Amino acid sequence: MENNTLKNSQESKRPPARRRYEPNYSRKSSGTEGQNKSSVFQRPKREQRRTPVRIIPLGGLNEIGKNMTVIECSNDMFIIDCGLAFPDTEMPGVDIVIPDFSYIEKNKDKLRGVVLTHGHEDHIGGLAYLLKKLNTPIYGTKLTLGLVEGKLKEHGLLGKASLNVVAHKKTVKMGCMAVEFIRVNHSIPDAVGMAIHTPAGIIVHTGDFKVDYSPINGEIIDLARFGELGSKGVLALMADSTNAERSGYTQSERKVGESFERLFNQAEGKRIIIATFSSNIHRIQQIVNCAQRYGRKVAVFGRSMVNVISTAIEYGYLSVPEGLLIDIDTMNRYTNEQIVLITTGSQGEPMSALTRMAMNDHKKVNITPQDFIIISATPIPGNEKFVTRVVNELMKSGAEVVYEAMYEVHVSGHACQEELKLIHALTKPKFFIPVHGEYKHLKKHAELATEIGMPSENIIIGEIGNVIETDGTKINVVSQVPAGKVLVDGLGVGDVGSIVLRDRKHLAKDGLIIVVVGIEKASNTVVSGPDIISRGFVYVRESEELIDNAKNLLASTLASCSMHDFREWNSIKARMRDALSDYIYEKTKRSPMILPIIMEI
Repeated sequence: MENNTLKNSQESKRPPARRRYEPNYSRKSSGTEGQNKSSVFQRPKREQRRTPVRIIPLGGLNEIGKNMTVIECSNDMFIIDCGLAFPDTEMPGVDIVIPDFSYIEKNKDKLRGVVLTHGHEDHIGGLAYLLKKLNTPIYGTKLTLGLVEGKLKEHGLLGKASLNVVAHKKTVKMGCMAVEFIRVNHSIPDAVGMAIHTPAGIIVHTGDFKVDYSPINGEIIDLARFGELGSKGVLALMADSTNAERSGYTQSERKVGESFERLFNQAEGKRIIIATFSSNIHRIQQIVNCAQRYGRKVAVFGRSMVNVISTAIEYGYLSVPEGLLIDIDTMNRYTNEQIVLITTGSQGEPMSALTRMAMNDHKKVNITPQDFIIISATPIPGNEKFVTRVVNELMKSGAEVVYEAMYEVHVSGHACQEELKLIHALTKPKFFIPVHGEYKHLKKHAELATEIGMPSENIIIGEIGNVIETDGTKINVVSQVPAGKVLVDGLGVGDVGSIVLRDRKHLAKDGLIIVVVGIEKASNTVVSGPDIISRGFVYVRESEELIDNAKNLLASTLASCSMHDFREWNSIKARMRDALSDYIYEKTKRSPMILPIIMEI
């Protein structure tokens, strides 16, 4: 009886079964039920501060492109990605934009390497410019480094760089830190996220990602590993915010393949031209597969397209049957219904192959009513007008044009809201830093995190140059480092600054007036001129009265300078510039750039 009473008493004290799902504040796994029971009710230990780790974004926040982040701890640091951005309309003449490397150059002794998430230009395009300043090991997956090799070859750096191939699930030591590579899905193969193991805790960086349960290569994102990291405890999550405004899920790339199948059937008897991103190898694979099924040959045009396809075939990421791929110069040997042309120019870029075809400016391809054109991309925000212009011109040539608004010929490579929620749920981070996107994307992602239970004080919407520090207990922006945009124009890196851009915009808006005058040094008298040359302001022959009056004004200004014995050329130029500027604005309400030139005789 006593034994039964004791047994019943013990059972009554035992917590219900659901207790095992409640938080266990003890990190140690217990061996007996009694130990589990005591640990459940154990008071949480006070969190201990650890060696601080600093997260320093040098690009990719409040912008699309030039992604670059420094992770620093004690006397060690490494870089995640080193990308470029393309210039906007406020940067006339600029070719590309890269991050400011001055902080890295200042701390180069700490630098342990660069780790790359994937091979898109906005993540690897600035690497060659960094390696010209300092030498450091580069770590990335096989395809990513294959594309990097092509970039470095262009810059004459291939033999000088230390390229180290890493695979999914592998870890690279970075001083007191370690970087673990985790497979993710994106619009390019071999993309990875990262688990950064630091003294302060684990930081998860998703890289660019989406959740595709049926990817073309069969390699699904490693959600299990993200979940394992979450169960261990993730200090901070840095997650892709590009599609944070889009609800639901991102469609699988296979959806585009299904559309291609129907469109190839619809294009019977016509030449098929497909414009897409050169880096979307999975999409190119689906085009190749469709071409093979329909008995068509594939020609490729556009430098970036040719380079990426060559690299993908070489490294085994693109499977092309022998004899299917033909040179564009031999395309005329085949009938229209035997050809698929893959080209660049899905964004309406002025110098791209498709744009030149649309403008009848292409040396090898003329658009005719026998063409069936598929634009397999969505316009980058701000590029809609350029894409529309290209579509209009193609249609004027009689071609049939299919684009995303009409047909499902494009899916994004970035996660939508439900996929972002999934990553948050799996990793269960203590802190959150949204990355990769404009401010509206970062803000929306932060709001999404609060909706699923993250305290707003644990979220930081950073800016480039912010030093975000965490010691495991708290996270704050503690300081600022030099960061910004370095403009590349031709071979010049950083020599185009704000003043040069201002002048370029001034010239583009109002034009240029050059004033040439010859002055005898000895007597300080005008012996020739003033002559006026107009470029982009007015056509001289149609504005003779304006030009003549301007010359008379300048002549009287020079006479005044001579009378007062002004011999300082800069002072004379300033007086000429001021007088002419006031007159021109009074008569035309325009402010052209005025460039006085004094020839000393």
